[in-house]
Amino acid sequence: MADRAQAEPATANVRNVYVFGATSLLNDTASEMAYWVLPAFLKTLGAGPMQLGIIEGIAESVASFAKLFSGYLADRFPRRKPMVVAGYAVANVAKPFLAIASSWWQVLLVRFADRLAKGVRGAPRDVMVAESVPSERHGSAFGLLQAMDTAGAIVGPLLAVAILLHYDLRTVFLAAAVPGLLSVVVVALLARETRAGNSPKRVDAGKIGDSKAGLRLPGSARLGGRFYYLLFVTGLFSVGNSSDMFLVLRAQDVGITAGQAPLLGLVFNVVYTASSWPAGKLSDKVSKTVLAGLGYLVFAAVYFVFAQAPSRGAIWLMMGCYGLYYSLTSPVLRALIANTISPGLRGRAFGLFYFVNSVTALLASLITGELWTRFGPALPFYVSSGLAAAAGLMLLVAPKLFRAAGAAER
Repeated sequence: MADRAQAEPATANVRNVYVFGATSLLNDTASEMAYWVLPAFLKTLGAGPMQLGIIEGIAESVASFAKLFSGYLADRFPRRKPMVVAGYAVANVAKPFLAIASSWWQVLLVRFADRLAKGVRGAPRDVMVAESVPSERHGSAFGLLQAMDTAGAIVGPLLAVAILLHYDLRTVFLAAAVPGLLSVVVVALLARETRAGNSPKRVDAGKIGDSKAGLRLPGSARLGGRFYYLLFVTGLFSVGNSSDMFLVLRAQDVGITAGQAPLLGLVFNVVYTASSWPAGKLSDKVSKTVLAGLGYLVFAAVYFVFAQAPSRGAIWLMMGCYGLYYSLTSPVLRALIANTISPGLRGRAFGLFYFVNSVTALLASLITGELWTRFGPALPFYVSSGLAAAAGLMLLVAPKLFRAAGAAER
C-alpha cells in the first residue's frame, strides 16, 4: 500500500467536491426541466418510440466516443479544468434551441450537442473529484456529488410543472437556460485544478473482490483483469438499460399524462437524492460490488413491474424504487473505479467505463424502440429485467470469485 499512498494527491482539496456538487445541481436543474417533457414534445412534432430510440441512441453513441477520448486526455493533459468547463458550457448553450425546434431531427441535433459535451466533461471531472479527497473517502465524495446532482433533478421537474401550469412546452426549454448558464459560471470561477502523479510504479489492479492485495504489472498501462470483469458485467447490464424516456412512454399507457411526467421525475429523484450520499458512505465500509449487485436486482424488479404495468399506483411506486437502483450503482461504481485504479490511469479507466456503457446504451435504446414497435411495450421491459438480474448476480458472486482466484494463485 506504500506505493499507492505515494500516488495519492499530497493535499486534499475537498472544496472541489462541493463546487462540482453545486455545478451539478444547477446543470441538472436545467436538464431535468427539459428531459421529462421531451417525449410529449416529440409527440407534438409527430415523432414516436422509433424516433425517440434513434435520438437517444445516436446521442449516446456520440457521447461514448467523447468519453473514451476525454478519459485518455485527462491522464495526458496537465490541466483538466478547461475540459470540464467546456463540457458544461456547450451543453447549456445547446439546450435552449429545443424551444425553436420544429422537427424531430432538430431535437436530435440538440441532444447530440448535449451528450457530446457531457462526454467531454465526465471523466476529467470524476478524476478531479477522486484527486480531491483521500481514497478512503471516495464513496462519500461521489455519493455527495450524486446527491447534489439529483437535488437539481428534483428542482427541475418542479419548475417544469409550475411553468406548464401557465405556459407551453417551449417556454420550459427557454427557462432551463438560466440555471444552465449559472452552472457554467460556478465551475469556471470556483473549481480548482488538481493533478496526481502520472507514472505510478504500481498499478492496483482492482479490489472488485475487496482484496487488499495489489497486482504489479509492467509498463503501468494495464487496468487489470478485475476491472475488465466489472466492465463486462456493467456492459451486459447496459444492453438492457435503454433511455429513461421509455419509462415515461410506458407510464402514459396506464394514464399518467404528459403534464404529470415531471412528477415521475420528482418521485424518482427524491429517493435518488436522499439515498445517494448514504449509499456512497456505506460503500466506504462494505463491499462495493455487493451494493452495486443489489442495485441491479432492484432495477430488474422495476422493469418487470413496468412490463406488466398493472396500475398507475404501481408505476409511481416503481419510480421511487428506480431512484434506489441509481443510488446503489452510480456513485458506488465510480468510487469502486477510483479506489481500484492507480491515479495515473483513472482517466482512461473512467473513459473506458463510460465508453462501454454508452455504446451499449445506444444498442439498448435502438433495440427497445424496435421491439416496442414490433411486439408492443411489454417485451423490451422483460428483456431488460432479465439482463439486469443476470448482471446483478454476477456482481454478487464477484467477491467470492476473486477471493477464490487469489487463493489459487497463492
